[in-house]
Amino acid sequence: MLLSSAVILSSLTACANSPTAKNLEKSLAADSRLQNNSNIFGTNQTPRATPQQQPTVQLPEDFPADIPIYPNAQLQSVTPGTEGQSVAQWQSIDPSNFITSFYRSQFGTNNWQIVQQPNDDTGTFEARRNNLLVRVTIQPKSVTSATPNQSQTLTELRIDYSPNGTAFASPIPSTDTTATPNPTTTPNTEVATNTPQPGSPDFIGPVLPNSNTAPAPRTTPTTTPATTQTAQQFSDINKAPQQLQRYIQDLGTLGVLTTSTNQAKVNTNTNLFEPSKAITRREYARWLIAANNAMYASNPAKQIRTVSETAQPAFTDVPKTNPDFAYIQGLAEAGIIPSTLSGDSTEVLFRPDAPLTREQLLLWKLPLDTRSALPTANLEAVKQTWGFQDAGKIDSRALRAVLADYQNGEQSNIRRVFGFTTLFQPKRTVTRAEAAAALWYFGTQGDGISAADILKGKT
Repeated sequence: MLLSSAVILSSLTACANSPTAKNLEKSLAADSRLQNNSNIFGTNQTPRATPQQQPTVQLPEDFPADIPIYPNAQLQSVTPGTEGQSVAQWQSIDPSNFITSFYRSQFGTNNWQIVQQPNDDTGTFEARRNNLLVRVTIQPKSVTSATPNQSQTLTELRIDYSPNGTAFASPIPSTDTTATPNPTTTPNTEVATNTPQPGSPDFIGPVLPNSNTAPAPRTTPTTTPATTQTAQQFSDINKAPQQLQRYIQDLGTLGVLTTSTNQAKVNTNTNLFEPSKAITRREYARWLIAANNAMYASNPAKQIRTVSETAQPAFTDVPKTNPDFAYIQGLAEAGIIPSTLSGDSTEVLFRPDAPLTREQLLLWKLPLDTRSALPTANLEAVKQTWGFQDAGKIDSRALRAVLADYQNGEQSNIRRVFGFTTLFQPKRTVTRAEAAAALWYFGTQGDGISAADILKGKT
């Protein structure tokens, strides 16, 4: 084997300069054409053009920080308007009722005065805070040419804002039910006719005084009581017990802690709630109707009707000229408060300026919670349920209300207003804060509605 290898090596060495070896070397050399045509393997090809991303729309630097922005929405456009007004438009894949609830909550808890609010899960909010006027329009849209991974529906959110408080020249945007992936802002044309306005029985929001956006109020007969229905902002809520502050705030936002015309004149320059002050019977009667009717604004069958001065007074000390006659008479004619109309011949005086007592608070409120006749009750039944040490001091008529309230469980007025107690103190006067806590919720456990529900858009 060694000899054979030596022979082969010698042969190759010997023929290295022969014509055959030259031909073999040339056949194994690299193709010179490859050096001059690099495109064969695409090494120096011109790169493909990549699509550039569209610039992201940004809010202007002067966009008011007070305006709440729905978190799961994408800004589409911002259009400056006249007189400092501007329009910003978003889109969201979330349902419209989610967005409506968000803005009800934000406007309700951040000291906005609600000029207008939608009557369902879509529509228009209009709210004011200091000099800032905001209109939020929420409209569901359907996508006509959706991509395979795109939602078939989306919600269009438009915010008109006026930093200087100037009324909007254009009302509500078009309600076209179609949308494209990149919609454009269209000019407004006319006010939506299905939005309840102040003066309508379906309108549940407070009316902002001296606002150019609200239509002229209806001419009301002289027999209709004049009250202020604006959202109240109180500066002394922190003086109320912490557990009751939420109730005052919510009812104030709904604008149901009303004042009569005479009281409004006296308290023109004050925003004090005076939570520890005793509430009068006339004031509680007015709040009771205002709160009940606000809770059931969309259900006229559960509202309490006020009456005109043509009605025969149920109480000798509440004549037709009394500023709260319509409320007090309305409660009497509905059988909510004891009177001669309900067969209580001894109830000829209402004593409108007397302080309200705890047992009276329950006696007037419970019929509106249960919406039925109060159960029969006796002293022993109240002792066994509530365990009050002073149950014997409760008026016999109020015993039924106290027993019925126990059946409301955690939603009972006594538990919400007074907390845990073994002393009811039925003759003790009720504070304004306690009255607000009682009126914050109407109904029984598992079947009722609160002021918070109304602010969140629930009915």
